[in-house]
Amino acid sequence: MEEEQACLLTDAVRKAYSAAAERPQEKHAFPVGRSFAESIGYPAELLDSLPAVCVEAFTGVSNVSVFAEIPSGSTVLDLGCGAGLDALIAARRTGPEGKVIGVDFSDSMLARARNAAGEAAPLNVEFHTADATRLPVSDSAIDVALVNGIFNLNPNRDGIFRELARVVRPGGTVYAAELVLTGTQTASVPQNAENWST
Repeated sequence: MEEEQACLLTDAVRKAYSAAAERPQEKHAFPVGRSFAESIGYPAELLDSLPAVCVEAFTGVSNVSVFAEIPSGSTVLDLGCGAGLDALIAARRTGPEGKVIGVDFSDSMLARARNAAGEAAPLNVEFHTADATRLPVSDSAIDVALVNGIFNLNPNRDGIFRELARVVRPGGTVYAAELVLTGTQTASVPQNAENWST
């Protein structure tokens, strides 16, 4: 039963994020877009320099790609890359000798990310459809991992941490930003698809 509930939650989250990619101007259960990105610390001039297709569907929780240390030439994983905003910022920071791998479970978000990469023309970015617990990345291949708000949306957090431990090289770095519940959620509030992302 728990596995079935987890699948329902994952499908509901995928549907919600795909809707944000397909119709970012509509109201969603979470903030979407440029004004939100600016409100959490992405500089306006940086957003101006990126393709609108990725900025208008941004759905992260922090400006992780701005504050992370991304050495030139490093291989970067953007886990839960969404529309590709953080991946493109990371690609600029790691430079032509580096590489960025974006992974997301929403094909609609990845369509935006790929379009944005085409507009920006960085040669060192690739995007993959995959679950966060089964990454298409070799062991110890990643120098820096960026995770911008996916843990609270996935019931299999242990699986995500295991995959990060597998793909990030010894001495590598994981930068993660997340929303955290500061109060106690009562047992009368069920963990279901209707309230998972609200």
